[in-house]
This record gives sequence, C-alpha cells and structure tokens, in this order.
Amino acid sequence: MNIYMKEANKEVLINQETNFKNGGPFGAVIVKDGKIIAKAHNTVLKDQDATAHAEINAIRKASKVLNTHDLTGCEIYTTCYPCPMCLSACIWANIKTIYYGNTKEDAEKLNFRDNYIYKVFENPNKELQLIQLDRKETIKAFNEFENQDHNIY
Repeated sequence: MNIYMKEANKEVLINQETNFKNGGPFGAVIVKDGKIIAKAHNTVLKDQDATAHAEINAIRKASKVLNTHDLTGCEIYTTCYPCPMCLSACIWANIKTIYYGNTKEDAEKLNFRDNYIYKVFENPNKELQLIQLDRKETIKAFNEFENQDHNIY
C-alpha cells in the first residue's frame, strides 16, 4: 500500500474506533516535497459541521502549518474520490494532484450524496432556487476589490 494512502486510511480507523461517531469513513493526508504536512478524518458528526470532511479538515490544517491559503506543490491522498465540495476546495487551494482510494460509486452505496450533487451541478435551477438580489449594492465591494492590487492566486 502507498505510504501516504496508508496514513490516510489510518485516519479512517480513528473514526472506526469510535463506531463512526465522529463522521463517515473518510481520511486524508496532504504531502509536500515528500513530507506529510497534515492528516485528518471526517468530523461532520462530532463538529456538527457539514463541511468537516477529511479533505477540508486536512486543507485547513495544512494551511495553518504552511501559513498560507495557497497549497501549490502539495498533493492530497484521500480514501475516496472527493465530493464536489472537497474537489472544489482542492482547486481553490491549488492542489493539482489528488490520489484517491474508493470511488464515488462506492460512496453512493453507503448513501453519501456525491453523485446527486454532481447531477445538481449539471442543472442547478432544477433542484435549487438561485435568485439574484441587490446586485446594484453588492457589486460595489467587487468593484473596489478589482481596483486594488491583489495577488491571490
């Protein structure tokens, strides 16, 4: 077994030991230059936080360790194909390589809604109400931000 995936799988075992009371069977590690920067597992139930997925928790930890939101040069090893939120977070963090163990179909068998969310992305107005409101006011901060010198990514 790959040494980094083995560490990600150890994170799953932490949840398994609690009878999955912390959250689902997911673990992740972030590696930079061959060194593990962060390890995490799913803590959705423990934290009462729908965003506390293993990948998100690992990204948060790695960002603190490296003191930056930009994780360029890092790789993530996760025990399952990332859900849409986690995949998006990896993109926002500039993580370009994602190694995964289980498939999204494996997650679907356990009643995780990854595939449903991917389908919602194809036609969001079918499942959600997306209503634009008060752009005349909200655009002001965007315009100010645009006029300043920012090097976010």
